[in-house]
Parts: sequence; C-alpha cells; structure tokens
Amino acid sequence: MNVFAHFQSLLTTAIKESAAEGFLPPDLDLGPVTAEPPRDPDHGDVASNAALVLAKPAGKNPRQIAEDLSARLRRVPDVVEVDVAGPGFINLRFSQAFWQRALAAILRVGTDFGSSSMGAGGAVNVEYVSANPTGPMHVGHVRGAVVGDALANLLAKAGFSVTREYYNNDAGSQIDVLAQSAYLRYCEARGRAVDSIPEGLYPGDYLVPVGQALAELHGDAWLDQPSDMWLEPIRSFATEAMMAMIREDLAALGITHEVFFSERSLHQSGRIDETIAWLEKEGYVYEGVLEPPKGKKLEDWEPRPQTLFRASRFGDDSDRPLKKSDGSYTYFAADIAYHYDKFIRGFNHMVLVLGADHAGYAKRMEAAVKALSGGKAIYDVRFCQLVRLFRNGEPVKMSKRAGTFITLREVVDEVGAGAVRFMMLMRKNDATLDFDFTKVKEQSKDNPVFYVQYAHARVQSALRKGEDTFPHACFDDAALESADLGLLQTPAEIALIQRLALWPRLIETAAVAHEAHRVAFYLSDVASDFHSLYNQGNDDPGRRFILEDHEDLSLARLALVRATGLVIASGLAVLGVEPLDEMH
Repeated sequence: MNVFAHFQSLLTTAIKESAAEGFLPPDLDLGPVTAEPPRDPDHGDVASNAALVLAKPAGKNPRQIAEDLSARLRRVPDVVEVDVAGPGFINLRFSQAFWQRALAAILRVGTDFGSSSMGAGGAVNVEYVSANPTGPMHVGHVRGAVVGDALANLLAKAGFSVTREYYNNDAGSQIDVLAQSAYLRYCEARGRAVDSIPEGLYPGDYLVPVGQALAELHGDAWLDQPSDMWLEPIRSFATEAMMAMIREDLAALGITHEVFFSERSLHQSGRIDETIAWLEKEGYVYEGVLEPPKGKKLEDWEPRPQTLFRASRFGDDSDRPLKKSDGSYTYFAADIAYHYDKFIRGFNHMVLVLGADHAGYAKRMEAAVKALSGGKAIYDVRFCQLVRLFRNGEPVKMSKRAGTFITLREVVDEVGAGAVRFMMLMRKNDATLDFDFTKVKEQSKDNPVFYVQYAHARVQSALRKGEDTFPHACFDDAALESADLGLLQTPAEIALIQRLALWPRLIETAAVAHEAHRVAFYLSDVASDFHSLYNQGNDDPGRRFILEDHEDLSLARLALVRATGLVIASGLAVLGVEPLDEMH
C-alpha cells in the first residue's frame, strides 16, 4: 500500500465530487496537486497543496477550496481528522486501524513492498565507473561505482527496465602509454634491468604480471624492436588484461555491468562519421572560428577555422569543436557518437555518473543529446565529489601496489563490500565524503552501517526468540499478517508503522530525483525508530516484544518486528548490501 497514492486518490475523488456539484469547475489539471508528509508530524499524517494550486484556475479563494475538500474528506472511513492550515494547506490524519492494515500489507507483499510500476518498463541506460583501462580501480572510482549501481537498482525498483553500462575508453593516448608501460615490464620479464619507471609511464606493480604473460607468449621476439612492431598487439593485450582486472575489482564490490561499450569500436565502425554527417544534415555543424576562452590572454589565443557543433543553440555556453587541428575527431565528437548510439539502441532516458572533475562536461553533452533526440531524451549527469580516506582521523597513505593511489580492493578487503557501499551513500553524491576505516568498523550507533545491520540482526533475534517462546505458533508472514494487529496502539508502535509505510513513496521520489542516497538516509531513520522501540522494553518490561503471558500481543509486536526487517532488507537490496542475521 502506497499511503500517499491512496490519499491522492481520495483527494481526486473529493475534487471530482466538488466539480460535479458545481463548486469547482470541471476538467481541472490535477498534475500540480501533491500528497506528502507534513514538515511537522504533529500536523498530521499527510499534507496536500491542492487548494493552493487549484485556486487560480478555479477562480476561488484557496481557503474556501480547502474547507470544501476537507469537509468531503472527513466523511471518508479511516480519516479521523482533517485541518486547514495557513493559506489553505490540507492536513489529514488516519485512524490507527488504517495503519494496522498498512502493516498487514507489508507482511503480505514481503521485500517487494515499495516496488513501483511508475517506470512502466521504460528503458533507462545508467552509465557509471567508465574508468580508463590503464590500471586497477582506485578509491576515487568507488563512489561513482556505488552511486551508479545503487541508482540502477533504485530505478529498477521503481519499475524501469535498466541497462548498466560501462564505457571503455580504449582509444585515447593513455592506451599508448599503457602499451609502452607494459612493454617495459615485458622487457623486465625477459631479464632486462629496469632501474626506474620513466616519467609519464604507469609505475604500478600491477603491470608486472602483464609483462610476464607477454614474455611467456612471445619470448624475445619484441626485444629491441621498433614500437610499430609491438605497439598494437601489446595495446590490445594490456587493455584486455586491465579490463579483466577492473571487472574483478567491480565484482568484489558486487557490481556487474550488462554492457561494456568500446570507444574504439566507434572509430572502427564509422559511427562517428555517421553521427557527424547526421548533425551536418540537420544544420547543427558549421565551419567557424571560436571566441577566445574567458580569462585567456589574446596573445595566447590562435583563432583558426574549425568544424563546430552548434551547442549554444541547445543551451551550452558556446559552440564546441568536433575536429582537432590534425583533422582527427575530438573526444567530444566520439562522445556525441556514443550517445547517438545509445539513442538508436532505444534509450530515451540516460543517466551518467561522473567524477566532479568532469563538471564542465554536462552542458555540452546535454546540448548534444537534445540535438540528437529532438529534445525527446531525458539526460542527467550525476557528479560525485572526492572521497577522503582516514584512519583514526589521520589521512591514509598511498598504495604500494598501485604506486600512486589506494585501490578499490584494498578498501573492500579491509572493511567489506557492504560497509563500503553503505558509507558511500551516506552523503549526497555532490558533497565531499570522509571515509574513516576505524569508524566504519566501529560497532556503535555512530556508525550507520552497523546501526542498520544491527537493527536487522535484532529483528532476526527477536523472531528466533519468539519461536522458542511459543513453539506451537506459526511465524511465517501469512500467520503474522493474521495476528491481532489492533493490539498495536502505543505512539512508538504506530510511529514505526508510519515510517515503514513511507517506503513506497520514498522509492518513487528518489527515483525521480536520481538520488539513491535517500535510501540510506531512510534506513538510518527506520533503524533509529526500531532501536528506540526496542529500548523501551529495557525501561518497561511490559513494552518488550515478547511477553510469555501475552501471546496475542507478542505475535502482534513480532509482526511489526518482521515488517521492519522486510523493509530494511528491501532497502539494503537497493543499496546492494546484504542484510545480516547476526552481528559478530
């Protein structure tokens, strides 16, 4: 049951009744009408702006509309209170019986509770990570990987058909540097001394096994040979080796992409030529001279004719070059072709997760996608700020294996994939995140990973104790759904049910906003409410979940406990975190 969708339907019925009786005009646009939690819970369970947004098209005072609709809503069963606040906000409160039935609905649906048909199976492409295949994943990639994967899970939960995609940047100059670095390790494996890695090459030890594998395959064939003999085969071999390493790193974090798209394939297939030709046909490409960039001294600027995309026509700050001075395509041209390929594959909804250092990229690609799709495609870039690593409050030193950075595997191996994923979502993606190894492993309420997992473990412990206390009783979800839920009447019990009932709405609003971190925040709130309810039993034995002399009340409370576990498990699944049944 989506409580807010239910209220929206009640409100729609009231508006239609009012229109049928002549108070409101017919055929009002109800799109702007919202149903949401009030800012202050003391004001009610649900609030709406209906009277405010309908006042102008209806030609009436919003307070009058609010009073009319409130009178109609008061006649609805399970509505115990309706108030009009301020200029015309409608605040409504449901009966306890309504919330008890909402709890039963959670038990009936299980971990599918919260799943939505909002997406209607629409195809969404979520591209994330897309690191250059030049080495192992580092901690800077972790956050984007987690944000992208959780967002893909969230959109799937909201009813979209999601494709997880990785763009393999295997066509740039960095791949030549990779090949040269691997060749150096190949020479080393064949007995040549390598005192130091030359400036500009990749120094990490991760290329040592690549060089050894090349040495085993080719022996001395490439020693002292010109680069045109070995560059292409080593480039291909090293790129595949790096992609295999990247896939393993991502798998350690619980991430699997359905599509790995090669940038090189764009060049080899002629897709870039095809895309630029299409843009030219539409009149979006021309030969021109750009103005000097802002802040550049004129003597440093050399104006020259260039092949330009009319990005400014589609909202960008300026037009953008499609070709370099040597006539080859720019990275931007390849990126346009890549997004054109996505569009013709049927993706009208594209999400891209990038590091904050690519902030200048969004506007130009938004312009390109708008041009390519005729304005039909939804395109959203989510930027991830830096992750700063600490241990006991002190910055963590660099990795020996990678040479210049901390690897993803080092982080995952130390604290576990689940803890990494949860913590990466405990701040909004565009805010810097501090990750302290010590705190992440700390077993306290100040550690959100532990706090949520402990709530789930407590749920399982309570259910096991219930089975031991009442061995003749049935504890499957259907049996708990049929418990006397009317016995759940304390403010804390009802408040927890209300929190759980928020889950379907949160899924939909977070999916629309493309903000997976909202799920982590919500789970922290659920855990807080649950632990608070649990702790009431420490102060008052009559509030404990299990009372040996009150089986009916115990089963009702365990039904609430079980529902809490189901919602936590459902939320953790969106985050890609496995719920724990016991804490060690």
